[in-house]
Amino acid sequence: MGRRFGWLWAAYSVSALGTYLAFDAFSVIAVIALHAGSAEVALIAAIGPAVGAVAAVPLGPWVEFRRKRPVMVAMDLVRFAALLTVPAAYALGALGLGQLLLVSVVVAAADITFGAASGAFLKSLVPADRLLTANARFESTNWTALVLGPPLGGAAIGLFGPVTTVAANAVSFLLSALGIRAVGGGEPRPAPRDTQRLRAADLLDGWRYILTSPALRPLFFNSLAGNALIMVAAPPLAVLMLGRLGFAPWQYGLAFAVPCLGGLLGARLARPLVARYGQWRVLRTASALRAVWPLGLAFVGPGLPGLLLVMVLEFGVITCSAVYSPVYATRRLEHTPDDRVARTLSAWSVTGKATTAAMTALWGLLASLTGPRTAIAAAGILLLATPLLLRRETATARPSPATVPPSPDGSRPSR
Repeated sequence: MGRRFGWLWAAYSVSALGTYLAFDAFSVIAVIALHAGSAEVALIAAIGPAVGAVAAVPLGPWVEFRRKRPVMVAMDLVRFAALLTVPAAYALGALGLGQLLLVSVVVAAADITFGAASGAFLKSLVPADRLLTANARFESTNWTALVLGPPLGGAAIGLFGPVTTVAANAVSFLLSALGIRAVGGGEPRPAPRDTQRLRAADLLDGWRYILTSPALRPLFFNSLAGNALIMVAAPPLAVLMLGRLGFAPWQYGLAFAVPCLGGLLGARLARPLVARYGQWRVLRTASALRAVWPLGLAFVGPGLPGLLLVMVLEFGVITCSAVYSPVYATRRLEHTPDDRVARTLSAWSVTGKATTAAMTALWGLLASLTGPRTAIAAAGILLLATPLLLRRETATARPSPATVPPSPDGSRPSR
């Protein structure tokens, strides 16, 4: 994959580990250090990312017409500076919920902007026939960090205090910025804008392209619905397991940590499966298979059998999702022209975060009215219908010209 990709992968790895070291850190700080209640913790967990997503809307068109690597470095430095204010304020005795909420908004907006720039940069850095390999490596790294990060972060909080992992996460973004800087090499300047000022209509360019693309539109709705319906079951399941079923916190953490090993397996399987069966067939099959597991969570019982059932079901969901994710990410890049990648990825991410936040709040209300099992079952039943959103591939759903693999002599067809 080359030295430049190696530096990009290293930067991603260190920031992913830092992120999962600080998994749910703001909620922990709010409870332990600021003695916040359930409503205040929920406010930070839901409102911060949602507002950050809205704030990121104009940044997609802005990123599109700039070199992507400097934007990525800048977003890493923004996250480093924002997160570093938390341990600094805590040390001075000045930390409050308002600051946590503001930092959450800034980090969420920077996350989306970084993701839009990094997707476009990856497409320019990696040959088209290696995109799936690159995305599978990122997926493996993500699941490795998820296996290691939360347990190490919990131990660090116990030994060194509640803001330790936030400080580590801040440093990880600084190291990521240095890694991206070390990627080196030239980056062509994007084509200039038709107008110098950002127009209101420009804000909708990403959504306009997604919704008019025969290849991206079904993928967009499938990923939005699938990801949101998987995520909305998590809070009711936590209430069910930690409350009514009496599982200890360490058992609850174990139930989700062990199945993350399925993420490593799924990411390793993605490329050989695509090589054997084709991208579209693997995508549809993985989407269907990941939808069949979560309904079983509504039938979890107490004790060891219940714990093992959660592990088996989560292992199935995570393994299938880890096959789906790199294939879906690759297909999305392949079917997005180079001059629209940042706007498209930004719109995609904004919609995903806002949809998940809204549906999580709705499912919390449903769980409070009907009980956690009913809410989990409702999400599982609806999830079974999401594979239908991936209709049969059409003749017009072809990769964008910029992503056609090079010919044997190394040349690329003209656009």
